[in-house]
Amino acid sequence: MRNLALAVLVMQALISVTGVTVRVTGSGLGCPTWPQCFPGSMVPIEHPEVATLHQVIEFGNRLLTGVIGFVALACFLAALRCMPRRKRLIRLALIMPVGVAAQAVIGGFTVLLNLAWWSVSVHFMASAVLIWLATILYKATKEGDREPVGVVPTPMRRLLVALTAVTAAVLIAGTLVTAAGPHAGDPDTPRLDLPVQTLVQVHGLLVMAYVLILAVFGVWLRSARPTRALLKTYGSACAMVLIQGVIGSVQYYLGVPEAMVVLHMAAATLVIIITALLWGESRHRGPLPEPATTAKDAEPATV
Repeated sequence: MRNLALAVLVMQALISVTGVTVRVTGSGLGCPTWPQCFPGSMVPIEHPEVATLHQVIEFGNRLLTGVIGFVALACFLAALRCMPRRKRLIRLALIMPVGVAAQAVIGGFTVLLNLAWWSVSVHFMASAVLIWLATILYKATKEGDREPVGVVPTPMRRLLVALTAVTAAVLIAGTLVTAAGPHAGDPDTPRLDLPVQTLVQVHGLLVMAYVLILAVFGVWLRSARPTRALLKTYGSACAMVLIQGVIGSVQYYLGVPEAMVVLHMAAATLVIIITALLWGESRHRGPLPEPATTAKDAEPATV
């Protein structure tokens, strides 16, 4: 179960990275229809107006969605088989295949809307939510099902609520920067008519707010009694947000080259994951429940 949950998390992050690869290569309409790739064909076909490479990249991203759906379904079935029955684990696992299906539909509408900037933004934010929930699912496979008890005082947990809200704001602002920037997914797609520089400044200020909240949490953490896991996660969060800040700055000053955009997106998924882990490690749900024993297992051995 734990390995399947980890696989779902990795693949949710991977689909976000491949999605941005589709966008920066201009392959967003490599398959111009949905659910078919071309009218009358589920797979790419030779077409004078669509480059073969663009078709392969977009169709590959669609195939990956199917693979993720299969892994997510396997994870849900594994959660059902866990004994004793764990309702919270089942609910979290169920969200994964349902979320993948919903994300596929959102992606389909994005194609049918010819990559309208707002639809692309919704598509990414849906992925961000699934990455967050997949992280919580993975965390749930390593903990019990008791009511959560705070590892840190309540005011510090409220600070993490603020950190989560700022994380969402940073991601939304990032989608707006992308919407106004040069990488539309297709050369003919209209862009968001707002100054890129202004949007970048807003995005940067929100990142600074994230760093500030994280720093305050760290200072407060010194007077608390955190677990080793929480301390390790906090250190990883600090390192990751600094790395992401450097990548974002270099990307901007180099004129957003394609490779840097993909790297920036990969780092963004890691920030989502590490922030979700920080949230999870701030509370404790007790040890894993003992596996249920069957009547056969309970019988004494005979000589």
